[in-house]
Amino acid sequence: MNTITLTPAQIRGLKLAKEGDLFPREGDRWTHLDASVTYAKNDRFRERPQKIKFLTSSTLATLREFGLLRSLDPDGKTQEAAHGITLAGKMWLLKNK
Repeated sequence: MNTITLTPAQIRGLKLAKEGDLFPREGDRWTHLDASVTYAKNDRFRERPQKIKFLTSSTLATLREFGLLRSLDPDGKTQEAAHGITLAGKMWLLKNK
C-alpha cells in the first residue's frame, strides 16, 4: 500500500474540509460558505481579528487528485461546485495526525 505524503498547506486544507464543505471565493480561494472574520476567544477587547482560513484552487485540485476531496455536485463544473472531504481523507487525517 502506497502512502500519500502531503505538504503542510495540503494538510491544513484537508483539516479545513473536515470542519465543513468548501465553496469558491474571489481570488482563487476556497473556504466555508458563511466564513467571516472571528476574534480569539481569549481576547477580552476583541481587538485582534483572526483571518478566515482558506485554501487555494491548486491545493484543492491536488487533494482531489489524491481522492481526499470530492465535488458535491457531480453534474456541475468542478471549478464552481462545493467540495467535501471523502472517507479516504478522514482516514488519512486519523492515521497522520
